[in-house]
Amino acid sequence: MKIKSKLKNPIVSGTLLLSFAGILGKVIGFFYKIFLSRTIGPEGLGIYQLIFPISTICFAITTAGLSTALSKYVAEYQEKDPGAPKRFLRAGIAASGMLSLILMLLLFRFDSFIAENILLESRCTPLIRILACSIPLASIHSCIHGYYYGQKKATVPAVSSLVEQGIRVLFVFLACQILEQSQKPVDASLAVWGLVVGEAAAFLYCVSALGLLEGKKAPASSNSVKHPAAKMLYYSLPLTANRLTLTLFSSFESILIPARLRMFGYSQSDALSVYGVLTGMAFSVVMFPTVFSNSVSVMLLPVISEADSKKDNAKINRTIWGTIFGCLLFGIICTAGLLVTGQWIGDFLFGNALAGKFIIMLSFICPFLFLSSILSSILHGLEMTGYPFLLNLMGSFIRILSVYLFIPVYGLKAYLVGMLISQMFTAASSIYILWKKRLRHGRRGR
Repeated sequence: MKIKSKLKNPIVSGTLLLSFAGILGKVIGFFYKIFLSRTIGPEGLGIYQLIFPISTICFAITTAGLSTALSKYVAEYQEKDPGAPKRFLRAGIAASGMLSLILMLLLFRFDSFIAENILLESRCTPLIRILACSIPLASIHSCIHGYYYGQKKATVPAVSSLVEQGIRVLFVFLACQILEQSQKPVDASLAVWGLVVGEAAAFLYCVSALGLLEGKKAPASSNSVKHPAAKMLYYSLPLTANRLTLTLFSSFESILIPARLRMFGYSQSDALSVYGVLTGMAFSVVMFPTVFSNSVSVMLLPVISEADSKKDNAKINRTIWGTIFGCLLFGIICTAGLLVTGQWIGDFLFGNALAGKFIIMLSFICPFLFLSSILSSILHGLEMTGYPFLLNLMGSFIRILSVYLFIPVYGLKAYLVGMLISQMFTAASSIYILWKKRLRHGRRGR
């Protein structure tokens, strides 16, 4: 009976549903990367991966803060004013849609400049044009996700994510078969068209689900919210600024790697191939277990927030210590597993021995990677939101230094060591902050 009652809790059931969707999406994505690596090759995969910093920057500007604001205000007003959630949704879609259209036009206008002067790879020019078409679609369906998260309804976002992933993979697979039968070349542009088609499918699903689920009867409104757009923008601007700052640092780090590899002695083609092996193959394996840690993060935040509001320090302390122990145990198991199977995964699944070497080297970050993400969620739950932002920024700065200063001298191994040091620093600093603020004296800290 207790299990059934817990499953009826929208937070628990929603988290389980999102976890299931996340795991299934990771599995699909994992095999999709294997398919891409064998279809367009390591160099093509590297060119494909190189445009993702542009995508994440656009997402940070158009959606990150607005989607969070939408979730907050929908949850806050849905009982006080039943008509307010729809007004917030319309305001969010309008603001996000306008921003995304502006960015789409800018990408069309400056595609060559971005490819040649920022990404330092002219072959990315046509990919940027294709990618631009996905931005409005992704922004609008992300706002609809935020609307449903605010209502504690995870079905539409979870199904939407699977629709996007499934249609993208199916489109690329079928298009690849057609092109090969026609004896036409298959390159990275096909994978980017897959992104557009997947986002279009998710957009259509979200819009149709919104109409079917919410269009039967318009709820009565007390008009308690006079300016929903202004309210959302005011709340979302700091969130957008934080996310954009972190995204810019991360994007700079990603773009810099192939350029510094060329300074180490690689040719343009070899540098992109190595970058593709690292980001498209090795990272997809090492990051796979994070679907579990991310699910735990989602579950922990409301638990910690509730305990903090009740000043239940004993529960908070137990949760923190249990999290530290669980992350270390799970991380050590993942590290051991990757050390044993890493070379086999690279040789057999990806057909690339270098991918296996990278997986083995990256395996040591697992305990610290899990600790960093989950302890960050705990800090957010305790309303110490400035610390995760600062720690992530410093971790990114450590990785950028390793890329800029040491890759030209020691090669890509320097970056992998820099990643390990940055994750160790972030995890250790999070533990230290929680120890000073909460654990040592068990008192309320801000």
